[in-house]
Amino acid sequence: MKKLLFLFILSGFTAFAQTAKKDKALEELFNLMKGNYNSEKQAKADADYYNISLKMVPIWKSKGYYLYVEQALADKQDKPYRVRIYHLVKKGEEYISEIYTLKNEKDWIGKGATPEAFDKLTEPDIELKQGCEVILKKTGPKSYAGATGDKTCPSELKGAAYASSKVTITESGLVSWDQGYDSEGKQVWGAEKGGYVFDKIN
Repeated sequence: MKKLLFLFILSGFTAFAQTAKKDKALEELFNLMKGNYNSEKQAKADADYYNISLKMVPIWKSKGYYLYVEQALADKQDKPYRVRIYHLVKKGEEYISEIYTLKNEKDWIGKGATPEAFDKLTEPDIELKQGCEVILKKTGPKSYAGATGDKTCPSELKGAAYASSKVTITESGLVSWDQGYDSEGKQVWGAEKGGYVFDKIN
């Protein structure tokens, strides 16, 4: 009886340790992603790229790993062209960045400066972009890479039928390559030579 009880306790401790380990790994990715970025260096070196500002601010800390995201031209940060919420979860050996839109996004622009403002944002106020999640895998110490599924993310921007995103995340920054394709597989928007290189600036 004592042996069975010991094995039960040991099994429970092992399960707890594995869960803690998974949470720690997910937290590492979360901490790598959060922060302020820009592509100023790339824009100065190559005229085909714009200087883009990217901000990822932690919100809803009690609910999990959520980031409020704004992406804008560096000289027009008050008018972001992309406003999103990312939710990071782990499934097996994969890290999933779920993508959400905000139903009244104009009301939230600039609120990243005061993250507590998002406590008033409720889950019905955001909408999951089905098929647009980015699936990442750990590729080295503090390094992750991944992409969206094959033709799974619908897009209507500039005549596109679907979009794809490829992402690499490291301690110094990230590379993001977003592209849109029409129904025949022809690229209709996005960078053509390679992804945007975002350097972390804080």
